[in-house]
Amino acid sequence: MASDRPSRFLSSLRRAISTDPAQVAMTEIQPVLGETITVKILDLALRLGESMFAVGASAHDVTFAITRVAKVYGLSGVHVEVTYDAISVSYHRSEEDWPTTLMRVVRTASPDHAKLQRLQALFADIQAGMDLGEARSTFRAIRRVPFMYRPTVVTFALAALAIGVAVLYAAPPITIVLSFLAALGAAYAQAGLRRLQVPLFFSQIVGAFVITAVAAVVSAISDLGFPPFAEVNPAILVASGIVLMLSGLTVVAAAQDAIDGFALTALGRILDVTMQTLGVVLGILIGLELARLVNLTIPLPKDAIPFGTVPEQILGAIIISVAVAVFNGSGMRIIVISALLSTVAMLSYSTALGFDLHPAAASGIGALLASFLGILVARNLHVPSVAVTTAAIVPLVPGTAVFRGLLGVVDSDGTAELMVGGIGPLILAGSIGIGLAAGASLGLYLGTPLRATLGTVSKSRARVRR
Repeated sequence: MASDRPSRFLSSLRRAISTDPAQVAMTEIQPVLGETITVKILDLALRLGESMFAVGASAHDVTFAITRVAKVYGLSGVHVEVTYDAISVSYHRSEEDWPTTLMRVVRTASPDHAKLQRLQALFADIQAGMDLGEARSTFRAIRRVPFMYRPTVVTFALAALAIGVAVLYAAPPITIVLSFLAALGAAYAQAGLRRLQVPLFFSQIVGAFVITAVAAVVSAISDLGFPPFAEVNPAILVASGIVLMLSGLTVVAAAQDAIDGFALTALGRILDVTMQTLGVVLGILIGLELARLVNLTIPLPKDAIPFGTVPEQILGAIIISVAVAVFNGSGMRIIVISALLSTVAMLSYSTALGFDLHPAAASGIGALLASFLGILVARNLHVPSVAVTTAAIVPLVPGTAVFRGLLGVVDSDGTAELMVGGIGPLILAGSIGIGLAAGASLGLYLGTPLRATLGTVSKSRARVRR
């Protein structure tokens, strides 16, 4: 008996240190599904994920939705691959069968947050036990739902975004009106090019050129001594146009995909953001150079244009967030939440600046709080967190810094000292953009575990009440 004790002790110690392969099940019981029903399940999961990805969802959310839908209907171990423009799904039942693989190309990627909200609701219903046939018919009905707003409404919403930027900088009424008209002209020009299926890169160039040309003409009229135009700051006109054309960029989604490990998708999004931003830069540079050739000059602001008072900042941020929400096809619930979160982001940004923090750090703090609260609010009100977060942080886009840098580069005439003075604001704008992306992504990651914990607590309380 005493001789067995060392043996039992060694066995216990061995089990505590390493696993025994004999104790691990080599196979798992899976439901036997026919090939036809397997294809139907994979097709529904793939189409649902593709639709979510096309209207603004992240690659992680798409992968989770596809695997979860397939598992609900009995398919475990589904492999999903998400790239920037394609999604593939594969299911291999056993070594003796051929794998079933489906792929869909994401041809258009334009935000439609109302449709994304419906797709997420369908996903929740599927998890709750919706029948496969009913889920397929419901999905087909969602796919046929058109964009919530007409093109004219979207165009005027984009122009209203310029009003918000002008209010943000405490601009006089004449500057607000001119910002609206310049943005309206750029929005109509881009809409016309979009109907002609011109690539977005060239559309960005044309829109930025229109804004810069209007600013140059207004500056020339002001130099002639017309009283209404004497107090117009052309830099605000161009800054509003920059925020207008950069409002649809997926910087947050690119950062989130990179952190989640979807390298190809993140690189695709980053390249798309870079090309659109370069289009805006080229449009502004072309407009400034043509204005210089015809002796139209825009005065270079010596210092950064400060924001207005706190009420003006809040009003401007609300106008911008509402305009972005309408542009992205959001419903009234998302619009209201976006307006509230934009107020939080702007107040946090102003408070951080009051403590002498760098503008990039202050922008990151504002985006962090907005995205953190957004993901918590999104759970209770059943709205996509990416929808409210995107609209909330747009007011912090550094439009004036980009324009000051580009104008400084054009006016430098190749002089090294003046060139450095122009590059400085561009570096500041880049750091603010990185701060916005990092803050928004960090807020999402800090809020996700807390949201899951709150969901578990609410379910536990519901079981106790029952």
